[in-house]
Amino acid sequence: MALKTIALASVAAVTLGGVASAQEFTLRIQNHQSPESLVGKNIAQWENDVEVMSGGRVEIEMFYSSAIVKSVETFDAAINGIVDADFTNGNYQVGKDPAFQFVSDIMGGYETPWQMYAWLYNGGGMELTQKLYNSYGMHLLGWQVQGMESLNSATPIEGPADLVDWKFRSPPGLETMIFANLGASPIVIDFTEVFTSLETGIIDGADASNVSTNKSLGIYDLVKHTTYPGFHSMPADHMAINLDVWNTLPEDIQRMMEVAAQKASFRTTLDYSVGIQETVNLLQGDVTFHDWSAEDRSTFRENARKAWADFATTDTSKELVESHLEFMNKIGLVTSGAQ
Repeated sequence: MALKTIALASVAAVTLGGVASAQEFTLRIQNHQSPESLVGKNIAQWENDVEVMSGGRVEIEMFYSSAIVKSVETFDAAINGIVDADFTNGNYQVGKDPAFQFVSDIMGGYETPWQMYAWLYNGGGMELTQKLYNSYGMHLLGWQVQGMESLNSATPIEGPADLVDWKFRSPPGLETMIFANLGASPIVIDFTEVFTSLETGIIDGADASNVSTNKSLGIYDLVKHTTYPGFHSMPADHMAINLDVWNTLPEDIQRMMEVAAQKASFRTTLDYSVGIQETVNLLQGDVTFHDWSAEDRSTFRENARKAWADFATTDTSKELVESHLEFMNKIGLVTSGAQ
């Protein structure tokens, strides 16, 4: 049983119909976003929605920018009762099980956030993901997908052939395997060092984030080629709560939290899609945007699948990869022979 920071107290609540007994719940939640970010603003709206819909029965203490523990430690902090919920990213937990990679960023699989959401809600993904989270004493409320990320380069990247010998910044793990399969030379560099590494010529390009975030980082002041729409990466921040705490909540509050989470998720994706398109419009004439053909994307996906198979070393991760492939086949992203 996790140590609970959730406070349960019976309080008297006066209603129009008389006096009713209500229960008060206080939840402590950490996320790794700043309150000014789009994701942070939608997390704040989730908090407000839950508090209002519950009629004040739920009070939430939200800690932004990983104020209590490091981002990578938030999941364990929620498991152990230091906080009640973790609104960071499942990819931080890949060291526990590679399965977390395939519930946070399949990489090279889906082409839009809505396809990822569709797998989660229509392709059996939620059941499998919940099984993974429950095994660690956590419950998944939902995702917040910030949009398709773009590759940035000093030289044209019009298709897979341009990736051969391309020296670029990559995060560690699955992505390095995918791009190595395509002949690129990924170099693991911390996100905070992307700009300096490009400026000094240590790398020829970078996988950093989506177009709007890349612009805010100053990347397009240094390199003038980028893939758009992006397709190689779509990280999904998770909204996860301690399972014991979740089971303590009455069903009506659970549903309020789930509905509010889905609203926050979709609003985050919509907000980013607008911001990304506005940035693309602003950069026209200064930056060259490379929209890969369906054939080139298929080539990338085939190489990504080889990396998925190598990365998925546990039964749970293999089950998730199989589920993704089945759904991709269903919506036409891979052929039936891909399974």
